[in-house]
Amino acid sequence: MHRRLAGRRLVVTGAARGIGSEVARRAVAGGAHVSLIGLEPDRLRSLADDLGPTAFWREADVRDGAALQSAIDASAEAMGGIDRVVANAGIAAFETVRQADEASFERVLDTNVTGAFRTLKYATPHLERSQGHVLVVASALSFLPLASLASYCASKAAVEMLTLTYRQEVAHLGITVGLVHPSWIDTDLVRDAEGELSSFQDLRRRLPYPGNVTTSVDEASAAIVNALRRRRGRVYIPRAVSGVNWAKAILNSPLMWPWTKRFAAKSVPPLEREAEALERRGQPMRDPGESVEEAADA
Repeated sequence: MHRRLAGRRLVVTGAARGIGSEVARRAVAGGAHVSLIGLEPDRLRSLADDLGPTAFWREADVRDGAALQSAIDASAEAMGGIDRVVANAGIAAFETVRQADEASFERVLDTNVTGAFRTLKYATPHLERSQGHVLVVASALSFLPLASLASYCASKAAVEMLTLTYRQEVAHLGITVGLVHPSWIDTDLVRDAEGELSSFQDLRRRLPYPGNVTTSVDEASAAIVNALRRRRGRVYIPRAVSGVNWAKAILNSPLMWPWTKRFAAKSVPPLEREAEALERRGQPMRDPGESVEEAADA
């Protein structure tokens, strides 16, 4: 199982749950050494213990550059280097622009965009030595806007451009770089959102394929681990998301605007009303902390 990863030294950010933890499990099963970086020490410790002597863990917030650099350097020391990286940590906030407060918006951007930048920056010296491969988890919403997820869409579009720029910058170092574009994945974030916001369920049902389907964490992690083995440049989960990427010029064109406007007019008011009701009850529909791609996509 994934034996091409035997002996490889992998760092996964956002590794405490969801896709991150399952990627780590699959990689260790394939013979890799794995360092788990995230925010939930109890979960990370438990996962590392479960995975055995080739798994290590470090607590670090990708918003804290010094802590993240220390965790990456410690991972390299523990494993004898770094060959592979999955920059997976990410959060989302279900709010429209007019509802979102600045702190919530900034946290999503800092975690998803600047957190990816920090991961790439501090992993680069180690990847240069090994001529390794890095996968950055972006989103189907890197190229498809969706009302009520403005901060997430903005962050994932920026993550795509950051990663493509980085790919050019490190090509001469022998480092290869890939992007992962998941649609909706069956993680805590999607389940919690559907439990709190019935209008969110309705929005997802009305999206055209592949925006109306949910992919299992197992299937998503298998695709990512396979991409690590093959050093792939793009991963779409499910594969039909690739069509959305190729069609983005049409989907965001004046031709499609009448349909998009009608769709948003039905979706946004109930989403805003439910979000306001949660806020009044003291249960703001903010990001859940580290949900680890998550993916709040369509």
